[in-house]
Amino acid sequence: MWVLVLQRMVAEILLDLLYFPIWWYSGGLKNAYYFCKNIFQTANSYLAPSLWLKNIAVPMFGQYDWQGRLVSLFMRIINIIGRSIALFFVLIFVLFLFLLWPTMPIIVFMLFFISLFGLQIS
Repeated sequence: MWVLVLQRMVAEILLDLLYFPIWWYSGGLKNAYYFCKNIFQTANSYLAPSLWLKNIAVPMFGQYDWQGRLVSLFMRIINIIGRSIALFFVLIFVLFLFLLWPTMPIIVFMLFFISLFGLQIS
């Protein structure tokens, strides 16, 4: 009985090893895309530069005199610029994460063989 269990376990391990690259570059890449998209959408909803841009002409704190409008305009412009820069950095980070996904197995196997054979990187 234990021979059948051992045989089944070895077959499953071999099939998993063969299926791993197929999953990593198809279903796993799709999951990584949705994960990165979710991070970017969450950051966009937190920072909301488009909402600030939409309300750029609306005076802050209900001050409708020209001084209140001028201060409000400058503060909103500074807010839009700062939030857009922050969202740009989030986009760069998310793109880095997404591009790291397909290269990770290559890096891991390269480091494994370097440590296995004691190669020196210079």
